[in-house]
Amino acid sequence: MTLISLRSEAIGYNGEAVLKNVSLTIEEGETIVFVGESGAGKSTLLAHLNRLCGSRSALIPQELGLADNLSVFHNVYMGRLDRYSFLTNLRNLVWPADPFVGDIRQTLRTLSLEEKMPDLPTELSGGQRQRVAIGRALFKSADILIADEPVSALDEKLGRDVLDILVGAHKTTLLALHDVEAARHIGDRLVGLKEGRLVFDKPPNQVSSAELQDLYERG
Repeated sequence: MTLISLRSEAIGYNGEAVLKNVSLTIEEGETIVFVGESGAGKSTLLAHLNRLCGSRSALIPQELGLADNLSVFHNVYMGRLDRYSFLTNLRNLVWPADPFVGDIRQTLRTLSLEEKMPDLPTELSGGQRQRVAIGRALFKSADILIADEPVSALDEKLGRDVLDILVGAHKTTLLALHDVEAARHIGDRLVGLKEGRLVFDKPPNQVSSAELQDLYERG
């Protein structure tokens, strides 16, 4: 089933097009990785796709969006904030109910963060903060994941493991990654962006090293 279909669209913000003539079709069940240098338009495209998906998607933005005055538990709980009533959310803010504590503990255990559940994000390392944002997205249990450099602060092995967890937990996954080898490993399709244009859209085994190198060379 087709989830999103873009046809020769201009995409940007504040009335200014960052990406031009974008044609892209996304089918349910795909893992698509967007690659290209910083400033190529990957974040703008992912933000647009997230708006189109609405409540069907879970988002991991580059800036993470953690609430530093709330515990790791509550930051992860925010992934389902819109599912429950005001009273349920208030109750879990003041005195978390056991079922929620158990579910979030299991999510954090998957990410090797269980012992950090009562801590504030300000007490964590950059990689741990990133995993909290990942935990929030996992806890949302959405069909679609949209993630902008979700493992940039993790070492290579942990990053690959977390990517496998993310892809395994969602029907459809849309990622921006700087790590080209990780992109090849995880993606069904690689979409290359350069200077606001989509320059290729292929299975990883059909993308040449020269094509990838060209993405990161100034024209």
